[in-house]
Amino acid sequence: MKKTLLIAATAVLLTPAAAMAERTGEEIYKTKCSVCHAAGVAGAPKFGDAAAWAPRAEKGIDALLATAITGINAMPPKGTCMDCSDSELKAGIQYMLDAAK
Repeated sequence: MKKTLLIAATAVLLTPAAAMAERTGEEIYKTKCSVCHAAGVAGAPKFGDAAAWAPRAEKGIDALLATAITGINAMPPKGTCMDCSDSELKAGIQYMLDAAK
């Protein structure tokens, strides 16, 4: 029994973060992106501001994801979400785009 528990615990610890359950776009926004996007810190487009998000939305989600990954202006690479996967970042971006419609 102890051996089985030890093997199970080891498997969990060695499982890559990408294989763990991903956070939703809303979770990413609320815990990471809102730090700047709620108030528009350093020129970040504010959450829900359709006029600010419209020209960004025209670029498409893949272009926005690429920008988020590399950073832009005052936004560092991955913003404040260094532990986010690309798909989590994409979900966070999509959540902000949807809120600006």
